[in-house]
Amino acid sequence: MIVMKIIAFVFFFIGAFFIFVGTLGIVRMPDVYNKLQAGTKATTMGFLSVCVGLIFFEPAWIIKALVIAGFVVLTNPIGSHALARAAKNSGLPFADDRDKPSLKKDGEAKK
Repeated sequence: MIVMKIIAFVFFFIGAFFIFVGTLGIVRMPDVYNKLQAGTKATTMGFLSVCVGLIFFEPAWIIKALVIAGFVVLTNPIGSHALARAAKNSGLPFADDRDKPSLKKDGEAKK
């Protein structure tokens, strides 16, 4: 029983780490599109780790945890896509990447 609690807390800490990294990504990324990607991916992984920890912590809640995890896995990407599409349709610019050689148009001279 104590081993399952230890495994649960390991998953809780892994989930907290992913959520923290997602928060850093939201703060550090240059534009709304990168911020959406960083926040969505990391928080989804963090939440799934917390759900796995919850299953180990309280095995009787496995059905509830799986239903909630499935809901989050289905709705997080859809919500992120809808926000990114609304941002693009409203005219929010992408990050300024003119200095990156891979994004220059053919025939454009180097500065």
